[in-house]
Amino acid sequence: MKIKVLLFLLLVSSLGVHAEDKFPNKPISMIVPFPPGGVADIVARALVPAMEKKLGQPVVVLNKPGSGGSLGTAFVANAKPDGYTLLMALSSVSTNPEQERLNNKPAAFQLNQLAPLARITKEDMMLAVKPDSPYRTFGDFLADAKRRPGAVSYASSGVYGVYHVATEMFADAAGITLLHAAYSGGPPALMALLSGQVDVGLLTRSVGAPHLASGKLRPIAAWGDSRWPDYATVPSLKEAGYDVQYTLWSGIFSQASLPKEIAQTLGEAIKQAVADPAFKTAMTRVGATIYYLDGAEFRKYWEQDASHLNNAIRKIGTIR
Repeated sequence: MKIKVLLFLLLVSSLGVHAEDKFPNKPISMIVPFPPGGVADIVARALVPAMEKKLGQPVVVLNKPGSGGSLGTAFVANAKPDGYTLLMALSSVSTNPEQERLNNKPAAFQLNQLAPLARITKEDMMLAVKPDSPYRTFGDFLADAKRRPGAVSYASSGVYGVYHVATEMFADAAGITLLHAAYSGGPPALMALLSGQVDVGLLTRSVGAPHLASGKLRPIAAWGDSRWPDYATVPSLKEAGYDVQYTLWSGIFSQASLPKEIAQTLGEAIKQAVADPAFKTAMTRVGATIYYLDGAEFRKYWEQDASHLNNAIRKIGTIR
C-alpha cells in the first residue's frame, strides 16, 4: 500500500512539474523601447490582444524609452531567455551598436544577442510641412536648404533614431546640411512640427496620416521609390533624383538563446495574431501596411537591411 501511495505522489509531482514548465504559464512582457504613441507602440498594442487568444496568457506592453531605443532593447537582450520578455523593435535597432561605436561609447547590446521572431509591418514615410510653410514644393525646400546651409530645421525622434538617420541619409545624398532638432520620441517630434518649432519633418503613414488628411500638415515628398496613392501629386525622392532607401519596419525579437520550442510557440502565436481580422482592421485604420515575415525569412531580411543601414551610418559618420 505504501508503495502505491509513493508512486501516486511521484506521478502527481511529475505532472505538477510539467504543468509549471509548460510555456506560457504566466504573463508575457512586450517591451517597446520608445514613448507611447509612436509606430512601435501602435503596432504592439494592436497585436497583443490577438496574441493573448493563442497563448492563453496576458501580453503586457511596457514602454522603456531612452537612448534612441537602446535602453529598452538592452533590457530585452539581457533578460532571461525564457520567452517572457519580448521586444517590439523598429529598423533603428539594427544601427544602435554601430552608432555607439562611432561615438566611442560602449554598446548597450550587440545584434547577436537578439533573435528575430517575426516582421510585422512596413511603413512609408513622407516629408511634410505646416500648411502656411513657404515651401510649397519639395524643390522650394531643397533650394532654401542649399541657400542657407545649417539653417533649415527638422525634427527627429532622437539622435540616431529612424527619422534622424533617414533624413541625414537624404541630406548626404543631396549635399545639404540641415539643422537637427532631436526630441524624446516620435510623438514629441510630431508636436514640434505641428506647432511650428521646426521647418520640416518626416512622418510615417500610421502616425502622420490623420494630420495630413485633416490639413494640419502638408506633404512635399514621399520617401523612397514611389508616390502614396492617396497623395498622387506629391513626388517621390527617387523621382526627384535621390535614390535614398530607408524602410521603416516593425518586428518582434527575443533573446538569441531562447529555446527553439518556445520560439516556435511564440512564432505561431504571432503569425496567427497578424492574420487576426481585428489586427488587420487596426492597421488599416492607422494606415500601416502589414508585411509579415516569419523568423527565418525575417532573419535573412534583417541581416541585409542591417548591413545596408550600417554602411550608410559609417559613410555619414558621427551625426551631431
